[in-house]
Amino acid sequence: MDMSITPKRVAHEFFQFVREQGVITLAIGFLIGGAVSKLVTAFITDIVNPLVGLALGAAGNLKEATIMVGSATIAWGDFISVTIDFLVIALVVYFGIKLLGIDKK
Repeated sequence: MDMSITPKRVAHEFFQFVREQGVITLAIGFLIGGAVSKLVTAFITDIVNPLVGLALGAAGNLKEATIMVGSATIAWGDFISVTIDFLVIALVVYFGIKLLGIDKK
């Protein structure tokens, strides 16, 4: 058995690894996941947050809603905004996994 390390052998083993381990599928998943995350974040920032801000009396800009407690500034609006963002992304991922049937593998 030849154990020599040559560029040709390394390239062959690398491409075999990529094919067998589904690295390309994983990379595509990361790209699509990043795009979905940007889409959901834009939806939350541009549509949901202004509506929630209006409902909570934050003058339509939820991320900048704060309350002063002594000398400390509590950014409660930003916390709610990030929480909504997380929940919507988690739901999109959950339903995406269910629709694709990945949860059964």
